[in-house]
Amino acid sequence: MKKILSIAAVTAIATAITAPANAQSHKMKDGMHRQHGDQGKHVMKAVRVESAWARATPGKAKNGGAYLTVVNGGKSSDRLVAVKGDLAKRVEIHAHLMDNGVMRMRRVEGINLPAGAKIMMKPGGYHVMFIGLHRPLMKGGSFPITLVFEKAGEIQVMVKVGSVGAMKPNMHEPGHKMGTGGHKGH
Repeated sequence: MKKILSIAAVTAIATAITAPANAQSHKMKDGMHRQHGDQGKHVMKAVRVESAWARATPGKAKNGGAYLTVVNGGKSSDRLVAVKGDLAKRVEIHAHLMDNGVMRMRRVEGINLPAGAKIMMKPGGYHVMFIGLHRPLMKGGSFPITLVFEKAGEIQVMVKVGSVGAMKPNMHEPGHKMGTGGHKGH
């Protein structure tokens, strides 16, 4: 009986010693790794999306746009190939392009994302276009969209809606400023 307990005890000790080492060595390609333990649901990806925002739509506007920043912290390139959402009949990736001296908005099939690069989708450049909105974009609201990448797969983000004339995310009412601790008035 003592030998059986000893083998069980040695196995338990060996498991306790090697588990943290195995978690640390569980590396994936392109610098991505999976976290274990209580954080097992979270996967750190090389591609991440930051500062997703949209302008409120005026009146009965049927189209709207969203802007965001895509960061590729990995060691290989990727490509944004689509955006999905149920906010409109169609969700497309668009860019403003010069056409015979006139700036025009055009659908693009995707956006290349080189390794280590940051792509800013902003007014006057690349953006997500919502064609045939099912409801207006209301200031202070938010909605989900899903970005589809060739390698990173799908990444869902929440888009926060700012004012009709917003030119960047986190535009606040006059008389307020952002501090490191959050929203603070002066």
